This record gives sequence, structure tokens and C-alpha cells, in this order.
Amino acid sequence: MISLIILVGFLLRSKMGRLILAVLVALASVLIYFLYLRSPPPLPEIDLEEWWGTELSKSKQDDSIKPFKVDFNEVMIKDLKDRLRDRHPLAPPLKGVAFEYGFNSKQLEGWLKYWAEEYSFKERENFFNNYPHFKTDIQGLSIHFIRVTPEVPPSVEVIPLLLLHGWPGSVREFYEAIPYLTSASRDRDFALELIIPSLPGYGFSSGAKRPGLGADKMAVVFRNLMHRLGFKKYYIQGGDWGALITSCMATFFPDEVLGYHSNMPFIMSPKVTLISLIGALYPPLVVGSNVQDRMYPMLEKYANLMEETGYMHIQSTKPDTIGVALSDSPTGLAAYILEKFSTWTQISNRKAPDGALTKQFSRDQLLDNLMVYWSSNSITTSMRLYAETFNKRYLGLGLEEIPTNVPAWFIQAKNELTYTPIWALKTKYPNLINETILDDGGHFLAFQLPEIFSNDVIKAIQSFRAWHKNNKKTEL
Repeated sequence: MISLIILVGFLLRSKMGRLILAVLVALASVLIYFLYLRSPPPLPEIDLEEWWGTELSKSKQDDSIKPFKVDFNEVMIKDLKDRLRDRHPLAPPLKGVAFEYGFNSKQLEGWLKYWAEEYSFKERENFFNNYPHFKTDIQGLSIHFIRVTPEVPPSVEVIPLLLLHGWPGSVREFYEAIPYLTSASRDRDFALELIIPSLPGYGFSSGAKRPGLGADKMAVVFRNLMHRLGFKKYYIQGGDWGALITSCMATFFPDEVLGYHSNMPFIMSPKVTLISLIGALYPPLVVGSNVQDRMYPMLEKYANLMEETGYMHIQSTKPDTIGVALSDSPTGLAAYILEKFSTWTQISNRKAPDGALTKQFSRDQLLDNLMVYWSSNSITTSMRLYAETFNKRYLGLGLEEIPTNVPAWFIQAKNELTYTPIWALKTKYPNLINETILDDGGHFLAFQLPEIFSNDVIKAIQSFRAWHKNNKKTEL
């Protein structure tokens, strides 16, 4: 403090010094206002009936819920095998290169051979249909979802949990977690009923017929889905796009959402970005030593993000162009999607000769996920979500600056592409109950570590229920 007083006195002695001091005071005032005094933007108007189908379909609305079966028909299978066989030769990889240039073409040959000759299409179709599937029309969209209701004694309360996937994932990501999530236990008085939809334009859910269906609009669709199923209050969980959509749901519908769990919390508000940049000068100002290496050195982290997010720029600007190639070529689709499962699970997998794909997942697991996209021809419509969200309209809403009072709980994997410190999360979620820090796991957490993921979700919901009890909130 004494040093500061001496410095101010020194600056006041000259005209130039007074000018410098005035500039510093002005900058400090702007910074204080920007970080602490500026009001959050207003909540945008929400149209609960916004129509995403054709005009003709609007006159033929159907609120019924129909059973659905995943179908890998023989015509599709033959066409797929023909395309895998009758393709141009792949360019050989560069000498000494693993996955640094993308999916290694030498390694890809083995995956394509397995897909065409060893992947058991009918067996995998039956696997998909192990759980009940349904479809219903919401706002002009045919929404597909899995619904799993546990069998429990009358003394156990069954409560609803909405689980949302992201890109390039699908409902397939949750299959290994379903038994853990729906299990009953003597240690708790509730069990989870799961609602697991395909996002609009993904897999077995239809895409929009007009532009504008961004993450915020999908939040309304899924709120309406939960109401269609009879759930006026419910819990939500999401990763990747599912994380952003469920965050929007918590922001828009805080009286309905009883708790929000995510394995990919991500905040890009100006305040968080600025403080994170300041932390590059001295990381302990921003983040604890136990997770400092997940944010800094910033140059290294941003360099990795630049290498891993080229796809994002393409899909945010020209999704239909790349969609032509990927919807026409199963070889291209396999390389494009499987590469993400390699590097997003652990970025060091770029240096592994085989991308370390089968270290974490089986071939059938990953090809199941590919089949969701290929059999439904949904890769183009799925990628449009980037263009519909990373734009002026959505970013102008400032949703990440609007505090969301729904109780929240986050789990952050060791090898997730980004890490968001707890202070930053609390700027958006003031009722953040807990942050679970993992020393393992990557982007596809429910797929990779289903038991750990499920246990964390269940702990979170136990805490949400206690929070509501303490705050005298009525649940279901």
C-alpha cells in the first residue's frame, strides 16, 4: 500500500504523470464495471410452439407416442458393404506419422475390413433394441428417444432424468451406463427413469426444415418432450452439445429443472475469458495447483485446441459441403468420426500408431455409433447444429452471463479438451453443489467410464434432493 501511495505521488508531480494516472484509473474503472458491476442480459423471449417442420405437417399434428425399432435392413447393409469395397485406394500415410495428420490410412483399412466382413449387423441391431425406443412429434420434429423405467418396490420413488448426447456421439454412448443408472440401492430411496433422446437431426430424430434450430431452441424441444411424457419436473444431464442444451434448459426453465449435471461445463463469458487470460501471467490467481496443468501454459493449450477444432470452423460455416462427402462415403465417415474418438479421449493418442482406439473402446462399440449416423443418413443434419449455434443470433443472447439458480454438479475428466475452474462455474451457477475432478477419462465419459459417470450422476441427484428439502422445494 505504501509503495502504491509513493507511485501515485510520483505520477502527480508532472503533467505526463497525471495523464498516465488518469488513463490507469479509467482502465481500472472500466475493468471493475466490466467484471463486477455490469448487469447480465435479460432472459430472451421463449416460443414454446416454434415450428421446425413443413407447413403441411403443421396441419397434421400428432401428439401420440409410437414404439420404434432400430432397423439395419438388408438393402442398406448391401449398399454399405458395396461402398466399403468399391472405393478409391487410400493415400498411404507419411513415414513415421501416426495420427498427427488425422486418421492414419493404414490403420483405417483394418477398421473398414472389420465393418464390412466381421461386424454382425443383425446382432448389433438386436443390441440396440434391448431397450424400448419410441418416437413422437414435437414442434414439427420426429423425436426419437429411449425410455428405461426401472422395476423397483413401491417404497422406492422413481424420478425422471433426461440424458443428452453430443456430436459425434449418439444415444449409443449411454448404453453401458444404463444398468448402473437404473439400479436400485438400499442406500437411497429413489431410482432413475431414463429418457435418452437423439438430438434433432441426429440419428433417428428428424432435422429442421428451416434455419435457426440452435442449442437454445433444442432446449425448448426437450422441455416439451418431457412434458409430453408427463414430467413437469425432472433432472437433466448432458455432455458436449448435450451440456449446452441442458444448460439452456436450466436457464429457461428453473422452476421445472430440479438439478443439472454435466461432464463438460464450459463458459465463454467475457469475464471468465479475461480473468483466464490474466491467469496466464500467474496461474495460482485463477486455478488450484492440482488442476493448473489443465489450463496452463495457455499457449500450449490453445495450440492443442487449434489443432483439434478445425472441424468446428467447417461445420459452423459450411456443414452441407462436408456433409456431401461424409454422407456418400462410409470410409470418409469412419475416418472423420473415429479420429475424434481417438484424440478427444486423450490428446496424446495422436502419437499412437493405432490411435489407441481399442484401448478404451471395442470395435463394435465405435462402429455402433457410426451405424447410427450411416443408417439414418444424418451426418449433414447433425453438423448443422454448429452453424445454428455459433452465430451472431445465439451469441448475442449472452446466455452464459445469465445466472442460473438451479442446483448444479459437474464432473471434469482429466483429458477433456478444456477445463473450467470452479470460480468460473459459480458465476453462471451460484448454487453449484460440487465439482468432481477425475484423474482419468476423456470427452466421451459415459461411454468410456460408465460406472464412474453413473455413480457421479446418482450422487449429484442425491444432493439435489437434499438441497430442495433444505430449501423447502416440492419435487415431483
